[in-house]
Amino acid sequence: MPASLIDFLAGGLLQFGWPAMLLYLLVVTQVTIFTVTLYLHRSQAHRGVDFHPVIAHFFRFWSWLTTSMITREWAAIHRKHHARCETPEDPHSPMHKGIGTVLWKGGDLYREARLDRASIEQYGKGCPDDWVERTLYTGHANLGVILLLALSFLLFGAKGVAAWAIQMAWIPFWAAGVINGLGHWWGYRNFETTDTATNLTPWAVWIGGEELHNNHHAFPSSARFAMRKWEFDIGWAAIRLLQALKLAKVLRVAPSLDVRPNIAMPDGETLKALVAHRFQAMTDYQRNVLKPALREEAAAAGARLRALLPRKLRKGIVDDGRWLGPDARAQLQAWIDARPRIRTLVEYRAQLAQVLESRSVDANERLQRLQAWCAEAEASGVRALQEYAARLKGYALQPA
Repeated sequence: MPASLIDFLAGGLLQFGWPAMLLYLLVVTQVTIFTVTLYLHRSQAHRGVDFHPVIAHFFRFWSWLTTSMITREWAAIHRKHHARCETPEDPHSPMHKGIGTVLWKGGDLYREARLDRASIEQYGKGCPDDWVERTLYTGHANLGVILLLALSFLLFGAKGVAAWAIQMAWIPFWAAGVINGLGHWWGYRNFETTDTATNLTPWAVWIGGEELHNNHHAFPSSARFAMRKWEFDIGWAAIRLLQALKLAKVLRVAPSLDVRPNIAMPDGETLKALVAHRFQAMTDYQRNVLKPALREEAAAAGARLRALLPRKLRKGIVDDGRWLGPDARAQLQAWIDARPRIRTLVEYRAQLAQVLESRSVDANERLQRLQAWCAEAEASGVRALQEYAARLKGYALQPA
């Protein structure tokens, strides 16, 4: 207990020292991160997991208390991000807003997106709409953080106010800034998705597993973000713990891919696997066909690959140059046109992407197009293409 008014103003009722305050801050900010990644993101926005009503309501309360974010609005803004990713309509795309804006003003972009009520109505369906949500969490959205400020001052004094200020900046910086910004700007990619999403680190611990952002964009509805044996998603570990306690039910995870040997032609199993793993198919093409061919070109020219073709232009080969400016795109096209073998591989990649992404045809026609592509690839005389086509034909989903 404080010995004087000065002690109370400095340390509140509990008189925590700085080590205890740092521990408190670590715990509460991580609970907030888990609230966002487990409940708002994986459960509400993507329906990958359901939680026991007690756990779900704790998350709703904690979100109201520490962020003032409304579940329906958060889910709607995030769903729109996936639906309009890397377009001018994306609420927080670094490609259009600029990396500096998204990284440092992510909270402002969120507040701006909240004002688009038509989008909230369109993308915000299926979120909680009970009396508590309407009356308290939505009707008095800012009351929670005001209450938290009062409690923080009462318990910890000026230190509590400082901790509260850090809590208020935690999600805007780490989630809205780092994940939405750097997660579309820097890192490694397991999957050649049609956006710029990246994984920031394979061991996703600090931001609840959200660091595996490229994996998430490849399989948005999956409750598990780690897709490689050497990756770790702490959010998934928390879900498995809650599942063991019968407090969570996993609804969706990314299906595992199998490759069957000696398949003569793509079949229904192949097509089903490619619908789920089309980004993996494009990644395999980039790693097993294009990358070796580029290295061979560099070796034949007696130059290092980065000198023969800058990294930015190499990335343009695997994403159709969609993020290049007009001059860079023309430069890349001229470079490809001057190398017939590379041009052939790029054309085959574009044809395969068209087959995999076509949604306007039925399954039978899509399968026929896939079979025709594989037959042409095997008849091309290009060994890398032939080997890739042989592997592609054997794609299948592993039994759950």
